Amino acid sequence: MTAFDVIGIGNAIIDVIASADDADLSEMRVEKGIMQLVERERSEFLLAQQAKRGEARLVPGGSVANTLAGIGRLGLNTAFIGRVADDELGRSYAAQTEEEGTRFVNAPVTGGALPTSRSIIFVTPDGERSMNTYLGISGNLGPDDVDEAVFAGSKWLFLEGYLFDKPAGKSAFTAAAEACHKAGGQAGIALSDPFCVDRHRDDFRRLVSESMDYVIGNAHEWESLYQTNLDEALRLATADCHTVICTRSGDPALLFRGNSRVEVPVHRITPVDATGAGDQFAAGLIYGLATGQDLETAGRMGVMAASEVISHVGARPERDLRVDFEKAGLI
Repeated sequence: MTAFDVIGIGNAIIDVIASADDADLSEMRVEKGIMQLVERERSEFLLAQQAKRGEARLVPGGSVANTLAGIGRLGLNTAFIGRVADDELGRSYAAQTEEEGTRFVNAPVTGGALPTSRSIIFVTPDGERSMNTYLGISGNLGPDDVDEAVFAGSKWLFLEGYLFDKPAGKSAFTAAAEACHKAGGQAGIALSDPFCVDRHRDDFRRLVSESMDYVIGNAHEWESLYQTNLDEALRLATADCHTVICTRSGDPALLFRGNSRVEVPVHRITPVDATGAGDQFAAGLIYGLATGQDLETAGRMGVMAASEVISHVGARPERDLRVDFEKAGLI
């Protein structure tokens, strides 16, 4: 089996994107411009409504999957451990992931009770995206989906905090971190969401202190994890974990490794679509770490990748960031 530079575990959610106008949204009772969770029956209804209005685009998504796509486009070998059903959406997700250069490790699940997770997105002429997400089968990923053999020779593991909401996800993370460390690699996680951290604070803190070599979070997530102000939260975090990264929504990112502390300024631009900013910051950062760059250089790569993705619609980079890195003297 190929030795992968970076392996990710996360929600495998396919975006089903179609155009609609305000009258369509009103008729379907879709609230404009927000993301809301929906039940399976509602998701099937909205898929049928999309089909009536024309052909939809199927685009693989999910936070860690977007990060892996960014890392892959930078030239590293990537693999994704996720869970899709053996249905039209699941087969499309797996095939497109492979076509983009990331190995989709686990075959689509046959005979399962749940369909592939999907975010049904309606784009109105003014560019607003109205997202209706059904979580489906991806949240059921567990330790049986983690094959230790996949980690042989691999160097970096990246986990998605959202999957920590279920006991099976927690077990999968532990199994993956153990397999990664056994192979001599580095394991890390994105905290993903302050509300998710609130729900599982003790387990998150145990994971960060016992199993993770690097952790990425924004200021709100770090404050939630340690239930204190940001300075004190980061002091506690750096006592728990070797490499700590904090993004601060427009302010310089803070990066800590051992006794080193680095501030990396952000590139201020007017965002066209903020979707994927955190995912691609992680992509640039992990690419830098995985290729042996120092902490500041890796942080600058993360900031540049985030700036690129918010300059256009979509959660994955469109420009060859290696060219940007070369112009900036980073590689």
